[in-house]
Amino acid sequence: MEIFAEFAYILIEQARKTCLSSKDFEVKVDGNVYAIDSTTINLCFTIFWWAPFRTNEAAIKLHTQFDVKTEIPAFIQLSDGATHDVNILDQINFEKGAFYVMDRAYISFDRLNKINKTEAYFVTRAQVNQSLRRLYSAPVDKSTGVLCDQIVKLKNFRPLKKYPDKLRRIKYCDQETNNEFEFITNNFALSALDIARLYKYRWSVELFFKWIKQHLKVKAFWGYTENAVRIQVYTAIIAYTTVALLKEQFKIKHTTYEILQILSITLLNRTQLNQLFDNSYQQNFKELDDNQLIIF
Repeated sequence: MEIFAEFAYILIEQARKTCLSSKDFEVKVDGNVYAIDSTTINLCFTIFWWAPFRTNEAAIKLHTQFDVKTEIPAFIQLSDGATHDVNILDQINFEKGAFYVMDRAYISFDRLNKINKTEAYFVTRAQVNQSLRRLYSAPVDKSTGVLCDQIVKLKNFRPLKKYPDKLRRIKYCDQETNNEFEFITNNFALSALDIARLYKYRWSVELFFKWIKQHLKVKAFWGYTENAVRIQVYTAIIAYTTVALLKEQFKIKHTTYEILQILSITLLNRTQLNQLFDNSYQQNFKELDDNQLIIF
């Protein structure tokens, strides 16, 4: 398994250096932007007994630190389903000036304080009924969806001891869905609207999980041991990063999914890659109804 993991990280490092940042990124920040989340892959308990999740249930979790700008996973960790999401923060090397976007499942104030001391930034949803003491309120333009922009501190003794510095609380209303969100961050320079926009990019890691599950077949495993499952997951990551490198190096305009689809039906084709993805090369062949033979 180690050789697959090492090769996956070699490709990840190469892809992050090669792939350009997305031109559609709305927020202008100098540092990297990472979305942190996990996905659960359910397994049969009688076969995958080594991955406990709930009573008579088994599962593994794929924890991911996703580089939003390059759309490449920067860090991958596999665990059993019973491992809490927040534990992954202990294994991440936080970068100075980078942004870490997470949901409220990752709120652990001692870990958030570690991010703050590294001079990195976090953006996360506030916990329900979190006790905060308001110090200052900045003026906001409610027509943009921003309802409030406040400087606050934690109120209760234990959370305050773990995170003694100031925080920024932002309430935002999504005008499309009319849903309200409450964010906390340690960044005081970006506008409140940009903080809300940064959190929207957390969904990029969700799309990554969906893409991996749908198109790289990690839900159906070829082996039942822990080593076999880990090899298959890392193989999926290797395939994803290889296609990303292929897309960037050959300046292919197709989406990653389209590239995989084309490669899957042309594995035995000797057509060169620069011709295979050329617009003039016919990719789709549709049968004409009037040419269909009538058997009976």
